[in-house]
Amino acid sequence: MESKVSEGGLNVILTIRLLMHGKEVGSIIGKKGETVKKMREESGARINISEGNCPERIVTITGPTDAIFKAFAMIAYKFEEDIINSMSNSTATSKPPVTLRLVVPASQCGSLIGKGGSKIKEIRESTGAQVQVAGDMLPNSTERAVTISGTPDAIIQCVKQICVVMLESPPKGATIPYRPKPASTPVIFAGGQAYTIQGQYAIPHPDQLTKLHQLAMQQTPFTSLGQTTPAFPGEKLPLHSSEEAQNLMGQSSGLDASPPASTHELTIPNDLIGCIIGRQGTKINEIRQMSGAQIKIASATEGSSGRQITITQSLENSAITGTLANISLAQYLIHARLTAEVTGMGAL
Repeated sequence: MESKVSEGGLNVILTIRLLMHGKEVGSIIGKKGETVKKMREESGARINISEGNCPERIVTITGPTDAIFKAFAMIAYKFEEDIINSMSNSTATSKPPVTLRLVVPASQCGSLIGKGGSKIKEIRESTGAQVQVAGDMLPNSTERAVTISGTPDAIIQCVKQICVVMLESPPKGATIPYRPKPASTPVIFAGGQAYTIQGQYAIPHPDQLTKLHQLAMQQTPFTSLGQTTPAFPGEKLPLHSSEEAQNLMGQSSGLDASPPASTHELTIPNDLIGCIIGRQGTKINEIRQMSGAQIKIASATEGSSGRQITITQSLENSAITGTLANISLAQYLIHARLTAEVTGMGAL
């Protein structure tokens, strides 16, 4: 939060940053940007929304104090309107509070909390809003999230009091602002080709990424299960197989460059089949949707130590996904599930 006294000292110019999820940002922007345009015009504040394909976005509000509070009021009432609309389609009876998250330099959070929590307690009691200051700084920054919940009126009063505290206690030292990271698109390698997951289908990735992966495969020996090697800057992807994983699957993990057969069979030990199927079949259904392949799991047979999985090309999906190596991709996804289970890395 930055501030400066305007000419004559009669007003204060503030810059307040808010952290919002994508759905909240969409509500603020509105159809063709109509909502945010109206907020700018009626409040007199500058409202900027960070760009990028990020799960979270920064909304920066700048202007004189009265304009700032008008903008906050419009945002709070818009969120309350969204809550009311969502309740009309649900069975919920109690209305959840409106919630906003401010991004505040960590050096100012001590003043906001007060000695023994006295200041934040005073703000809660006088406004009726709930205020929580995050204990940890936001990633790669010197800022913390301050979450405010309550009615729109309570939130507005709370923001006013927080602004007073911030003006009385300017940030100390340089502030490294929090910048949300872009959402990374899952990248999967199979049959020597890279694929990205888009909706229910895996789409072949640009050739450059595939070449980088092939280069990494050539230069990296196959080593222990669960190890990872960067395939390209900013991403870490499992590029390794092992005898242990191959024994678990009964055959190759499908990471080789040979073209997939029309049918592939493998046997999974009984104690690991659960991580492939998932609760009520959720995991195996995900693998079917991502790969576009048909996958059948044989019933358990008495005396057998494993279950047979049969993977076949889906004619229906192959028409949509074109040259996609459905079977190799399904093999890879099953291998990834096994790797996560065996190494204790959790669900993928």
